[in-house]
Amino acid sequence: EFLRAVFQLSNIRGALITMPHKVTTVGLVDVTSPAVQIAGACNAVRCLPDGRLQGDMFDGEGFVRGLRRKGFEPQGQRLLVVGTGGVGSAIAASLAATHPACLNLNDINPAAAQGLAQRLRSHHPDVEVVVGPNDPTDMDLVVNATPLGMNEGDPMPMDMDRLSAHTFVGEVVLQQHLTAFLQVA
Repeated sequence: EFLRAVFQLSNIRGALITMPHKVTTVGLVDVTSPAVQIAGACNAVRCLPDGRLQGDMFDGEGFVRGLRRKGFEPQGQRLLVVGTGGVGSAIAASLAATHPACLNLNDINPAAAQGLAQRLRSHHPDVEVVVGPNDPTDMDLVVNATPLGMNEGDPMPMDMDRLSAHTFVGEVVLQQHLTAFLQVA
């Protein structure tokens, strides 16, 4: 009720949603972007001129924009996303939209990875989506989208000895500027 009521105010253009409300918000909007449909979460809402609420997900797009600012273009590349929860799903959705050569997914919950793969394939049938091991060998980009690294002593999300020198790495843990994952990479 609050979400719809807030858009009755004349000075509200949109709302940014954070945890733990991103998943619930999906069911509260009238129109969803492909990113929301794939990720199953929504972090931005705006009111359309006809009064319908439109939801979008910017977490993955922000990640892709960051990659590009650092000089990595995901189009045509081999990508690995380890972790297919909320942020991993959003990142995978935005990466798929760049038309990579292959998008590899891994999660400790295989059903979550398979579900994400199915949603990605339905929205991006031209992208090869593979669910498999967290092996970074021959990948152009690897992304740690797991909570591993939030606590000191956490294991690495993949075998770092198999990481190639040319592989670009991405991290979602925000606890510190240079995480253990990035230091090892």
